Amino acid sequence: MSRKKSRITVGKFGSTFGFLGWIKIFSYTDHAKNILNYQPWLIKQKSEWKQFQLEQWRYSYKNIIVKIKEVDTKQHALTLTNCIIYIHSLSLPKLLARDEFYYHELFGMKVVTVQGYSLGIVVDILETGSNDVLVLQAPVGDAFGKKERLIPFLNGEVIRQISPNIQEIKVNWDPNF
Repeated sequence: MSRKKSRITVGKFGSTFGFLGWIKIFSYTDHAKNILNYQPWLIKQKSEWKQFQLEQWRYSYKNIIVKIKEVDTKQHALTLTNCIIYIHSLSLPKLLARDEFYYHELFGMKVVTVQGYSLGIVVDILETGSNDVLVLQAPVGDAFGKKERLIPFLNGEVIRQISPNIQEIKVNWDPNF
């Protein structure tokens, strides 16, 4: 599968920490510390994209705080507060198995039943603990009157095939459910 070149949200800057440019981050990665492995970080400020490199990091009361290169004052760090942290999708490690996908690669894919009924487009993925759930925006004029569908991401049982080349996911699912 060719990986889409796009930006992926991996976290958010929080409040400043001290006077030397340190700032708290909130990680959206599976393991919070993984956000530190993805560089450079991209931040959009005033409709302009800027790249930032991590200089140092440490824990402070279970929070990750970071020092960004060239951010040396509290005032400069304050300008990053509440900014979303993105990375380029191409900086993610390449998956080795053909049937492995990053969730961001599933967004926008059309979902159809094994019988060929169009259930909608993947717009979100909910992590529930027991199994993840695809959130679909149903097609306009859906025969069953659905606007949104929730499909459990159970590989083999519900998810039958993911075809990135045609941007389609085949599922074993009742369109009326």
